Amino acid sequence: MPARSAIVTRDVDYDQGGAKLRGYLAYDDARTAQGRLPGVLVVHEWWGLNDYVKGRAVMLAKLGYVAFALDMYGKGVLAADPKAAGELAGRFRGKPLMAERAQAGLDQLLGTGLVDPARVAAIGYCFGGSTVQALAYAGAPLAGIVSFHGGLIPAAGAAVARNKAKILICHGAIDPSVSPEELAAYLKSLNEAKFDYRFVQYAGALHAFTNPGADALAEANPGMKGFIGYSPSADRRSWEDMKAFFDEIFATAKA
Repeated sequence: MPARSAIVTRDVDYDQGGAKLRGYLAYDDARTAQGRLPGVLVVHEWWGLNDYVKGRAVMLAKLGYVAFALDMYGKGVLAADPKAAGELAGRFRGKPLMAERAQAGLDQLLGTGLVDPARVAAIGYCFGGSTVQALAYAGAPLAGIVSFHGGLIPAAGAAVARNKAKILICHGAIDPSVSPEELAAYLKSLNEAKFDYRFVQYAGALHAFTNPGADALAEANPGMKGFIGYSPSADRRSWEDMKAFFDEIFATAKA
């Protein structure tokens, strides 16, 4: 009789550069019993490793991936308001530490022994979307990355030669966090680098469009009204776009 499928989740303690971190691993034990699976690294929003991103890891496990939601900030560190979140995320922006901290999470995923190292991707939300771009630009062994409403980091210098990943950018068409000039410069850099990328915009979608809690966050933080908001259609469509992207990159990257 076939083994009964069950989603296994557990916290994973690890460290990087002296920082004590706690990530979250999720996988289907029946599938892993049959061999190594594609792996997906998941990077949280600027709020930290909360239940929202852990839920995404479980969703990926149900699709048949081994998912590891990494911790960028430190064990148990979560932001309660935009000011605190900005301060936490600001420690990484534009600095090598962003890719280094993400690489530590990737090492944990690869170190499980459950993952086919030729079929690994990274996805990220908001701050996490920027992080997976930085990780790819640092030369991490990724088949692909997916940024959901992430900040856009133009490809330049050594990043052009180091990047091995195909890229999917899922962007809100009315996301006020990225100006038209920034968007144009970003796409120009990807074209000049000759990266294999897709840039998808979702009509009517603001920043944080995948997070069902975004509307409540906007209500609790008036400065974020009109800046963030949940879009059920953009959430659904971007997830389907990610699944199709994974089908393609993992089919062509088998070891």
